[in-house]
Amino acid sequence: MTPFQIDHFFATLQAANPLPASELEYTSVFELLAAVLLSAQATDVGVNKATRKLFPVANTPQKVLDLGLEGLERYIRTIGLFRSKARHLMETCRILVERHGGEVPRTREELEALPGVGRKTANVVLNVAYGEPTMAVDTHIFRVSNRTGLAPGKTPFAVEQLLLKRVPAQYLTHAHHWLILHGRYVCLARTPRCWECAVATDCDYQPKTPAPR
Repeated sequence: MTPFQIDHFFATLQAANPLPASELEYTSVFELLAAVLLSAQATDVGVNKATRKLFPVANTPQKVLDLGLEGLERYIRTIGLFRSKARHLMETCRILVERHGGEVPRTREELEALPGVGRKTANVVLNVAYGEPTMAVDTHIFRVSNRTGLAPGKTPFAVEQLLLKRVPAQYLTHAHHWLILHGRYVCLARTPRCWECAVATDCDYQPKTPAPR
């Protein structure tokens, strides 16, 4: 994709959805962190179903600790890998209480030091909660970036770094949400819906998928 195509690509996505938002449900930075931690290899729908019951009972690090490991597991057992995620979340809550006064830190280094929090999760928190222009490369963003020619790369980190270079500054704050939503609903993994894609003319993918008959 050329710089002109990239600018038009994001201008089109912005016009269709000026203020994109995460589909995870949360009301605080801690709830966002917990939801993203639980969402690894799980759907947002599945995570939301569990956190709708968990957060009214335990929506702070201390309240999660008060549940105990088995208590937490009962709330999230419908989520894949729930046992390991419960351990990570409990340990993260302990660190937040002991080292950060119960608050979610604002730096990448401190976030990535939390159990179960990798670069992608840290990027989501930094972007969504604190408004930093980070790029959380999940499977959708990785696929869209490579398929369209926007930011081809062999690893999520390579794609992230190229996106940060190629996405115009005015779009960076919301770019990762636009790309996730585009990959989730239009640029699908098996059969991209090119016939209804608003940015198909900017995309390098060939051959475009024709409309079903």
